[in-house]
Parts: sequence; structure tokens; C-alpha cells
Amino acid sequence: MAVLAAAQLLDELMGRNRNVAPNEKVKELNWEDPEYCKYFLAKFCPHDLFVNTRVDLGACCKVHDEEVRKLFQKAKSTYHRKLQYQEDFLRFCNSMMNDVEKKIIKGKQRLALSASGKTDMPSISPVQTQKNQEQINMLNERINDLEAEAEQAGTDGNVEQAQGLMKLCDQLKDERDGLRKQIENVHYSATAELAAAQEKQMEVCEVCGAFLIVGDAQQRIDDHLMGKQHMGFARLKAAVDEVSDHVKAVKEKQYGRGGSVTDDKRERDRDKETRKERDIERSRSEHREKEKDKDRERERDRKVREKKVKTGDRCERRERESHRDRESHREKDKDKEKDRSRRHRESGRHHHHSHHRH
Repeated sequence: MAVLAAAQLLDELMGRNRNVAPNEKVKELNWEDPEYCKYFLAKFCPHDLFVNTRVDLGACCKVHDEEVRKLFQKAKSTYHRKLQYQEDFLRFCNSMMNDVEKKIIKGKQRLALSASGKTDMPSISPVQTQKNQEQINMLNERINDLEAEAEQAGTDGNVEQAQGLMKLCDQLKDERDGLRKQIENVHYSATAELAAAQEKQMEVCEVCGAFLIVGDAQQRIDDHLMGKQHMGFARLKAAVDEVSDHVKAVKEKQYGRGGSVTDDKRERDRDKETRKERDIERSRSEHREKEKDKDRERERDRKVREKKVKTGDRCERRERESHRDRESHREKDKDKEKDRSRRHRESGRHHHHSHHRH
């Protein structure tokens, strides 16, 4: 990533043809070349929005070039490749919007639990927070590299390899999300302490999912609204609405030439289906959270039962040992009784013989 950034800087300073020999033909710019970032061409690259925030995506592995973007913008709006780039941009941004919606839902659930006194969120030290952030940065680089490899494999027709790489990407994303959640707990704890000190309630930002204090100082509110994370998600949402409307208008114009409304209806149905899928995903997310809570309850109950069983086993073992001790004492008492009886009989016989002799 650092090498790519250095190369882009040299391109800006010395021109992109800085390494071309005098007699060598200069390569003509083509926005369809896979080296260029399709998100940057369509609108902007989401990787640039959240640098050094808790949702940092890492550096983009593709080239961002203003001259190439101008060529993209000049291309016919109805050209299928241009529409494909814009739809890919929407797909990526919608995925991020879905993630932040899940975060907002979880944040509200956490506040509800906190209000009922049931929350127990472990926090981590500042040192561990720093380590987690470094690990997240490394995972971001690995994920971006793997996604680029998967895209290249797909372009080359190696579908199985591309699927394998994307599966690995998903695993790394899960690991990254787990680390982010730990850092989020620290932010929550700090905000909760501040809110408690001011005797105020907390709320979840409907744009970026951050925890806020209701009626906080105006300076802190302004700092949040002007922060990278909040502004990034606000810009993301605005771009999704703008590009969605543009793509829809282009398709309506394209399909409207023949007077057919079939494709227009299909597009509306697709939009409706997308919204439906997002609602279903949100519902599933809430259901998964509830199931996790149930699993945690079951795990606690299981541990309590195991503890009771172990305690019962110890009591039973002590009872058996006590019973064996009582049985042993009883046997010893019987033996002593037998000895006394035998001595008594022998003493009686001895007394009888002595009396007989006299």
C-alpha cells in the first residue's frame, strides 16, 4: 500500500509517463483498465472517507486518477460498463450502510439493557485498544489485497479461486469486526461515565451509530457532527441517493425509447426487493442478537447446574465416607462386644471349676 501511495505521488509530481523511454510509445488512458478504482470513477472511493477512524477501511489498492475520471464522465451515460461501475459503487456503499444500520440497532439494544440494569460489557485497557487498532489496520490491508486478488481471479475466469479468496476475506472481516466491537465498548464506557457524571441520558446517532449524550455541550455536538466518521456516513448516504436516482433515470430513458414500461417496472420491483432484503437483514440481525442473548443465558444456567452437580457430588461423597466410617465403627463395636462376651464366658467357666474343687 505504501509503495502504491508513493507511486501515485510521483505521478502527480513528474507525470504518469515518467518511466517511459524517449522512443517508447505512451500508453493511451482507458478508464476501463482494471488498475483504476471503479468507485473513485463513479463518485468517490469510500476508503478515503474514514481514514484514522474506528471504521477505517485501509488504503485502496486501486489507482485514483482525476484525468481518467474525466474520461469516465465523458463516456455515454447509457454505456453498460459505466452503469456497471455505478451499480458496483452502490452495492459497496449499501453494504456499508447496512453495517451501520446494524450498529445503530445494537447500540439501541445496549442502551435499553443498560437502562434495565442488565448490561455487562467488559472494557479493555488503552494499551490493548492501541494493539487492537494496529491489528485492525493489518487486517484491512490483507482484506483489500485479497479482494483485489479475488477480482483478478474472477476476471481471469478462475471462479473457484475467487470464491475461496472471498471466503477468506469474510473470515478476516469477522475477526476485524470483533476487534472493532471491543474498541466500541471502550467508547461506550467512556461516554456512559461522562453521561452519569452529568446525570444525563445517552442516545445513538442515527447517521453513524456513535453514542451521544442527550443535551450535551454544543461544542461536543459540533465536534461530532464535523467528525470524519459522521460526515463520512452522511456523505455515503447522500451519494447512494444521488447515484441511485441517476442510474434509475438513465435506465428509464434507455428503456423508454421503445415505449415499454416493462423494464421500468422491473427496476422499481428491484428497488422494492432491495429495500425488502435490507429490512429482512435488519430483522435477522435483531433475531441473531436475541439468540446470542439466549445462548449466553443458557451457558450461565449450564455453569450453575454444573456447579450444583459438583457440589452435590462432593456432598454425596462425604455422605458415603461418613456412612463407611459409621459402618466401620459399628463393626468394631460388634467385635468388642464379642470379645467381652467371650471373656465373660471364660471367666464364668474358671469360677465354676474353682468352686467345684473347693
